[in-house]
Amino acid sequence: MLGSTHGTLTTDSRRARVIACGEQRPGPAVHDRVADLDVSGRPLHADVPDLSRFFRPESVAVIGASDAEGRPNTGITRQLLDWAGRVGARVHPVHPTRPSVFGLPCVPGIAELPEEVDLAVLLVADPLPLIGELGEAKVKFAVAFASGFAETGEAGAAAQERLAGAVRRSGLRLLGPNTNLNAFERFREDLSGPAVALITQSGHQGRPVFALQELGVRLSHWAPTGNEADLETADFLSWFAEQPEVGAIACYVEGLKDGRAFLLAADRAARRGVPVVAVKVGRTETGARTAASHTGKLTGADDVVDAALRQYGVIRVDALDELQDTAALLARARAPLADGVVVYSISGGTGAHVADLAAGAGLRLPRLSPQKQAELHQWIPEYLHVANPVDNGGHPVGDARGRKIIDAILADPAVGVLVCPVTGPFPPLSDRLVRDLVAAAEETDKLVCVVWGSPVGTEAAYREVLLGSSRVATFRTVGNCLTAVRAWLDHHRFVSDYRSPFDEAPRTPSPSCRKAEALMQPGHRLSEHAAKQLLRAYGIRVPREQLVTSAAAAVRAAGQVGYPVVMKASGAQIAHKTELGLVKIGLTSASQVRDAYRELTDIARYEGVGLDGVLVCQMVGQGVEMMAGVTHDDLFGPTVTVGLGGILVEVLRDAAVRVPPFGEDQARAMLGELRGRALLSGVRGRPPADVEALVEVILRVQRMALELGDSIAELDINPLMVLPRGQGAVALDALVVCR
Repeated sequence: MLGSTHGTLTTDSRRARVIACGEQRPGPAVHDRVADLDVSGRPLHADVPDLSRFFRPESVAVIGASDAEGRPNTGITRQLLDWAGRVGARVHPVHPTRPSVFGLPCVPGIAELPEEVDLAVLLVADPLPLIGELGEAKVKFAVAFASGFAETGEAGAAAQERLAGAVRRSGLRLLGPNTNLNAFERFREDLSGPAVALITQSGHQGRPVFALQELGVRLSHWAPTGNEADLETADFLSWFAEQPEVGAIACYVEGLKDGRAFLLAADRAARRGVPVVAVKVGRTETGARTAASHTGKLTGADDVVDAALRQYGVIRVDALDELQDTAALLARARAPLADGVVVYSISGGTGAHVADLAAGAGLRLPRLSPQKQAELHQWIPEYLHVANPVDNGGHPVGDARGRKIIDAILADPAVGVLVCPVTGPFPPLSDRLVRDLVAAAEETDKLVCVVWGSPVGTEAAYREVLLGSSRVATFRTVGNCLTAVRAWLDHHRFVSDYRSPFDEAPRTPSPSCRKAEALMQPGHRLSEHAAKQLLRAYGIRVPREQLVTSAAAAVRAAGQVGYPVVMKASGAQIAHKTELGLVKIGLTSASQVRDAYRELTDIARYEGVGLDGVLVCQMVGQGVEMMAGVTHDDLFGPTVTVGLGGILVEVLRDAAVRVPPFGEDQARAMLGELRGRALLSGVRGRPPADVEALVEVILRVQRMALELGDSIAELDINPLMVLPRGQGAVALDALVVCR
């Protein structure tokens, strides 16, 4: 740890008021400008509420305040009074029968408040009847602790919707319900340096991050969002990203209320270079089900969630200790000067083990040059390995050689990170080692990480020397150290190249959209012929083909298309033609075409599937079978998928997904994520595939998702035959289901 001295996809009316993005931090927030909308009418920039008066109010009303011993409201009132004193807020207790609470004059109702208040804290079982009164009193913010809402089931969800509707009409902003007092905790004010801002949907799950203060890491804010009837994770994420003291944002997310709003908020953080680290519950069906019961929101398909987070640079971790350590490092470490990692230890076994783990984590461990190794062997015996990892054998740590070794490693231009695992305390050598590491870290701009492996953690070398340093990143486990270092390097690579996809999103429908809309049949599946017309409208290449309704017409069509041909039954009811025997390939003569036509129509009649005709298609040459498609995710809306095609998509499930909008770089990144990507490069003597054409198809499918996504339940191009380089890509089959 770095030391101390240094629900358902919804768009409410507030989402129509968004702000211009892209300014460099720090800078003031700009609020309530008219939205810039994409082609589907969705906002392209994050709406950023001004939360300054929530976290630092000038006046607070405590409704239901109490000072009667033994009552729950009494303890809460006392904590709020302490907090208000720390932030300099005036407190107005509200209670219908008490003349005073803790010596402060009490008013009987909201209408009798002596001034407009910034924040109302509702210590009542049912906050709904108070919302209108709060709106009339022009209260800016309210907090509802009450439970029994969406987390309890359908009846509770209906009650929460009534509460949310009242809040929208009132003009105030509400935190909760089903939240807690975490926003009003006592934050240490003796710590300096960049801070971690915390967002949690479960208050208890934020405790480990809040405890970072005890290890010298500053915490600036804590937003316990609860059920998010109004204020949600995205609101706090957007606002935190603008605060100059915030070095990183740590999130514990069970479910997202509005997937689009979250991505816009993550985009704002990415534009400003603010790292976001998140635990997102729902990797398994059990986790998703439990999270939904706790917060009453959809978790979304996890592969889509995972891809969406990566698109916008959100660093996903699994455990709270990883959240704690990764957020602390990202908040406080400077930008890397190089990405090379060197493992330095007093044990060859320890060094080899950690180096192996580091390489497995995707970190680059450069082999030190012969000149650098010779330099290190001035102080380290020749028989010890110093190429990376560097093993000093132990004894040099105890004298001046130890510091010289550290300085020499850090002076190598290929080295950006020094990782030193200390598996257990061994005074006085370990004491001298950490002092040298701290001293060297103070004089370098490179990252120095120490893994203090003692199970005790009470040693002075750890508690005083390491945690007392503003420049050394100290961890208790090797895994957390490597996770955090990888995240730190990835974050800085990401932000250095980041271009917001929302800046390039189309604002107006294309001519293709107008053509396509005429082909859509709401609530129905399109035939293959109609689906291909839809693809053709968007410039996606399909085979030469004709739809025919007689054997004679099929023969004429084959002559015009050119032998050999493929013949397929075409009808809106047919989803899997091959399984039913409704595809004939490699036909080379008129007699074969006539026979195929009769056989296809006979099978269709026997199977009871209606036909709009038979397709006579060009037979396309060999290539790599891929698939591309659009599905509708409950959380994020239309998503684009690409993967291996043919039967492999069902057998291997090798696919990558993105949430539009995205650019060419993300389209290429999708291909890089596929396990079968080597097929596109050419294997076993096959020529390389036309990747450029495949990327172009992905982008055209994305345009379809953006313009038609709300009308398409499913689009599946499979197989998409990617021909050899320079020859393009052809959609051999397509399925479209309209919403």
